[in-house]
Amino acid sequence: MDTKFFLGIGLAIVLVFCGAAVYTSFTRLPAASAAPEDRETLYQVSTIDALMQGVFDGVQPVGELKKHGDFGIGTFHALEGEMIVLDGKVYQAKADGRVYAVLDNATTPLATVTHFNCDFSETTTRPMNFSEFSKDMSERLPSQNMIYAIRMHGTFPQMKVRAIPAQQKPYPTLTDAAKNQSVYTYADTTGTVVGFYTPVFFKGFNTAGYHLHFLSDDRNTGGHILGFTVPSNTTAEYDITPAFAMSLPTSGAFTVVDLSQDLSKELSKVEQ
Repeated sequence: MDTKFFLGIGLAIVLVFCGAAVYTSFTRLPAASAAPEDRETLYQVSTIDALMQGVFDGVQPVGELKKHGDFGIGTFHALEGEMIVLDGKVYQAKADGRVYAVLDNATTPLATVTHFNCDFSETTTRPMNFSEFSKDMSERLPSQNMIYAIRMHGTFPQMKVRAIPAQQKPYPTLTDAAKNQSVYTYADTTGTVVGFYTPVFFKGFNTAGYHLHFLSDDRNTGGHILGFTVPSNTTAEYDITPAFAMSLPTSGAFTVVDLSQDLSKELSKVEQ
């Protein structure tokens, strides 16, 4: 492994734990009722860089993943579909447009989970698209150098999601795999937005900014959010997660990318 890779991981973890020092000034929970420390950790399997380069083999069973959180997002072995973890249950939004319950023996090459406990909430004051929502809500955060889990329930006038079908070996890059993604747009759909905000210095480990998935209330539709319309008076709940833990992939060949390399162009291709 390139030493820059591990130095980068160390830097990100140090910065997150520095954020933990100011965490208590933002939370409103009294000390006696505070959640246990392990419930305030963002647990991640692998990195977005590894996924970008085609490391799609599942390296951790869903049953193990659930021990680290009841809320989160990710994908599945061979990049088959989008993962939504909500209220302790794991769902798979596949490229056929349907959502499936997931067994504990299914595996993931990339996932991010935590135990969700709302620390504060923000309510939209006007209708916003994804870009407007990301900018407006980022400016409201107590600090943009901390990690937040975000949960938002409502009826969305427009929800555009994607899912990628299972890939075959030799695996392509994520950019090439996304060329065959299935995209679905739903009108006036009611459900929950599940995801995370991570700081810019997490680029390479996770998607910087907002990374969001959607699951409808009837558990029939969902996926990785490409775009949406959030109506006025929609409340977004935030959970500050001041600690960070990562399980690195143990299989799948990939070349470590210099962390100074700007991956924004490649990521933007995937999001289209």
